[in-house]
Amino acid sequence: MARQHKLNGQNFLAQGEPTLIVVTGMSGAGRSLALSALEDFGYYAIDNLPPQFLVQIAELAQLPDSDFSHVAVACDIRGGELFTQLLDTLEDDRLPVNHKLLFLDADDKTLVNRFKESRRPHPLQDATVSLARAIEIEREVLAPIKTRADVAIDTSTLRASELRARIQHDFLPGTVDDSLHIMVSSFGFKYGIPTDVDVMFDVRFLPNPFYDKDLRPLSGLDKPVADFVLGRKETRDFLKRWHPLLIEVIPRYVAEGKLNLGIALGCTGGRHRSVALAEETARFLKKAGYRVSIVHRDRERDQRESRLSHET
Repeated sequence: MARQHKLNGQNFLAQGEPTLIVVTGMSGAGRSLALSALEDFGYYAIDNLPPQFLVQIAELAQLPDSDFSHVAVACDIRGGELFTQLLDTLEDDRLPVNHKLLFLDADDKTLVNRFKESRRPHPLQDATVSLARAIEIEREVLAPIKTRADVAIDTSTLRASELRARIQHDFLPGTVDDSLHIMVSSFGFKYGIPTDVDVMFDVRFLPNPFYDKDLRPLSGLDKPVADFVLGRKETRDFLKRWHPLLIEVIPRYVAEGKLNLGIALGCTGGRHRSVALAEETARFLKKAGYRVSIVHRDRERDQRESRLSHET
């Protein structure tokens, strides 16, 4: 199975990172999770590839403008006799690209519990081979490969987010913040609460420009409204707390594996206060180094409905 992930159409891997990462290890130790994490970081992910094809994959990665410029490949015991050639392929230096071998492991008790919970058989398990014996056989087969690994991770006590963080730390330093995309939005409570956001804040406690007849036709994108909202002491006091809160919580979302984070600010109609605050929030986050997009859900809607109500 081959999968490719490019965030917003862009691959955010930096030069110098491994072109090819071979993921292997004990069945049930987290290979699929590791492969998914690498895919999210921009690698073209291929599951259960016979080792004989690693050389061809590496050659494809060298082609100009190749979609395979960074590849993560899982090779494991499911390959049967073909899998035994993995060590030869790696040791013979036949791979013409920068490559790393990631080995995932877990203790026997953890592996047994995981297979019982998933209710899936071990690849080596059959009517004559018990689960415990299958794990034992696999561990013997993989022992030389584990010795050859560039990085070995024991997942016995790791959560999925912790495994992801380990992979990022060991293979892709500096990519997490680059991979995170933040969508800042404004909305009006009278049109409904957004359901696709992670952080939502109600800014209706701030003075409302709507009650100024000169500001009412404008929006938070217009300087007079932005000055009215951002120039208030109440807003300045809020931002002194809002900005540090964002800086505190965003890395924690990243640590939990978030790639897309939605932050929404709402006021009554979604035209004045929330728009100005969303713009200010986006500016702050961009200055802090995050990749940010912004959308104003109800800015035009509120204007249209206000105009219609006046006309009728």
